[in-house]
Amino acid sequence: MAETIAPTGQRSSGGGGGPALWVAGDWNAFFGFGTNILVNMLVLTGLLRFVLGMPDAITFGRILPAIGLMLCLSTAYYGWLGYRLAKASGRDDVCALPSGISVPHMFIVVFVIMLPIKLATGDPVKAWEAGLTWVFIQSFILMIGGFVAPVIRRITPRAALLGTLAGVSVTFIAMRPALEMIQTPVIGLVAFSLILLAWFGGLRYPGRLPAGLVAILFGMAVAWGAKLFGLDIGGVSGPGLTSALSGIGFSVPMPAVGHVFSGFEFIGIILVTAIPFGIYDLVEAMDNVESAEVAGDAYPTTRVLTADGVVSLIGCLMGNPFINAVYIGHPGWKAMGGRIGYSFATGIVILLLAWLNLVSLLSSLVPVVAISPILLYIGMLIGAQAFQETPHRHAPAIVLALAPHLAAWAKTLIDGALGAAGTSAAAVGLDKLGQVGVLYHGLEVLGEGAILGGLVLGAIAACIIDRDFLKASAFAATGGVLTFFGFMHGPAVGFAVMPGLALAYLMVAGLLFAAARGVSVPAMARPVHAPAE
Repeated sequence: MAETIAPTGQRSSGGGGGPALWVAGDWNAFFGFGTNILVNMLVLTGLLRFVLGMPDAITFGRILPAIGLMLCLSTAYYGWLGYRLAKASGRDDVCALPSGISVPHMFIVVFVIMLPIKLATGDPVKAWEAGLTWVFIQSFILMIGGFVAPVIRRITPRAALLGTLAGVSVTFIAMRPALEMIQTPVIGLVAFSLILLAWFGGLRYPGRLPAGLVAILFGMAVAWGAKLFGLDIGGVSGPGLTSALSGIGFSVPMPAVGHVFSGFEFIGIILVTAIPFGIYDLVEAMDNVESAEVAGDAYPTTRVLTADGVVSLIGCLMGNPFINAVYIGHPGWKAMGGRIGYSFATGIVILLLAWLNLVSLLSSLVPVVAISPILLYIGMLIGAQAFQETPHRHAPAIVLALAPHLAAWAKTLIDGALGAAGTSAAAVGLDKLGQVGVLYHGLEVLGEGAILGGLVLGAIAACIIDRDFLKASAFAATGGVLTFFGFMHGPAVGFAVMPGLALAYLMVAGLLFAAARGVSVPAMARPVHAPAE
């Protein structure tokens, strides 16, 4: 649905008193943006409780209070930055940058970092500590990486960057919600349709209620209505609600420095994703700042990246395993009249909800399957972006970038099924698994470090498609080095982790280098099968 951008360049009529901290349009932005943030908090609460099995004492007593603090600091800073811009420019139409928990990374840290460690150790606290360490590293990447992000963005094909992200979205983000929805279709499929009608079909609901909120309200109505007739649809329960009501209290974030450094036990697994997704954060932030500038509000990129890193660092040191990010959508909030006050107000309300443990009450009221359609939509959007925002000819490279994630997902399901049966792949025997078509060792090698593996393979393919053999050679050589030290195709970082595979990558690099030196690129004909732009 097209958005109409509010006129820019209006001069403030407030005299010498400075920009107004609240205007009528801030109400619209506050309810829209606030609902967005609240839905994200309900989603992450569901992920913590029902996917990771995180104890409520940690979820509601440590993590959510720290999230509330981080979001309050973030929205206050961007509100202040908007106020400064409005005062310096003398305009009354400046809109603060929206910010909150990075949604793609919320799923990445849960499904790629925390869940595998929880399954391997059986300890959700270890998973929490690994998540804290992941954000700790990400924070510094954000703070110092602004100087290198433009270079990496310039040399890496977008198909590789978005393709490996699409791999995560299709497997670890979209599949579980899709299965949950199909198991409770009365809520799941109908709620999914409500979301698709609004977010893809442009349908507006009465009172301009956000589609995510409409889907959640529908799920609540069906689940609690069925409960009145003795039916269990959606998994809500009176005792659970009573427990949540009794749990309303006051919790403030406590320092978690010891837990942050305990997570360094898993540094090999963490680095595999922290580095590429730290780079993705930088690119995403720069894109969103540029979007705001197009809408008329020019914010300093360095300050934005530094602020995201600082508030994320404070959050993780207080117990929050989720990173902060500038959100996309600034032109939309500006178009509906949002200025400065909506940012301040959202942060304060979220802080109160988190510190008073009211999020626990909301999570007990809302059935998980009503949130699943939102997760599936996000997975669809991220996956589609890889194909929509890249040249058509790079589509095969994107598909190749998906392969390591498919392998990692399949291995996770196999390990889970065998573990539930009280056995393992090694106990069953890799030869026996191979006889029924399960090439377990292949899944293991291809799936380890899938984020980097997908990026490198996708980049090699995209560069070959573009006939840039020298650049493809460089990516293949990089893949060899990363494989040798276990950053990809290996279970942990080390020395000579996968020497044979590393050598194969270097041989590919040599072949591509020879092709670059010996082939006249302009003279080569485009393959018949290559699709046109």
